[in-house]
Amino acid sequence: MILPIRAFGDSVLRKHCQEIDKNYPGLKELIDNMFETMNSAHGIGLAAPQIGLDIRLFIVDLSPLADDEDYADIAGELKIFKKVLINAKILEESGAEWKFNEGCLSIPDVREDVKRKETIVIEYFDENFVKHTETFSDMRARVIQHEYDHIEGILFTDHLSSLKKKLVKGKLTKISQGDVSVTYKMRFPK
Repeated sequence: MILPIRAFGDSVLRKHCQEIDKNYPGLKELIDNMFETMNSAHGIGLAAPQIGLDIRLFIVDLSPLADDEDYADIAGELKIFKKVLINAKILEESGAEWKFNEGCLSIPDVREDVKRKETIVIEYFDENFVKHTETFSDMRARVIQHEYDHIEGILFTDHLSSLKKKLVKGKLTKISQGDVSVTYKMRFPK
């Protein structure tokens, strides 16, 4: 089932999310719905707050990037990079910071350069509640950091300079008021 994505201004996007356990009601169906929602919106990551749930769950699927010539050197890894991350904790961030033009399904039509560290070590549970500690670099690390921010109540626009924040303020206000055109289901703050 395709769920509406919460728009900028919805209070759930600012919540520090709660951990869940393997008995969370309807977890498998929720994960399936999140993938269906993300795919219908042509996204590569989606966090539970973006569908209105303040739980520490997010998904990533980087296979759409595998055909992009900018990622030709890691296309094989991207093609199969599909993960569910539950109760994730970033243990370490390292390497140089690099800029990349990020966007977000909850903030349509806004894209800005964001600096993030190139490598992370993250601990998480998968959809079967098997615990993993893994190291990721490149786009894998970036997308995971972006989605991880969501479960911490942080949006990519929070990483912008004060000048950039002022420049996008009008667009953010319009989004929060529902004055934006999208091709996917959205729910706007009341």
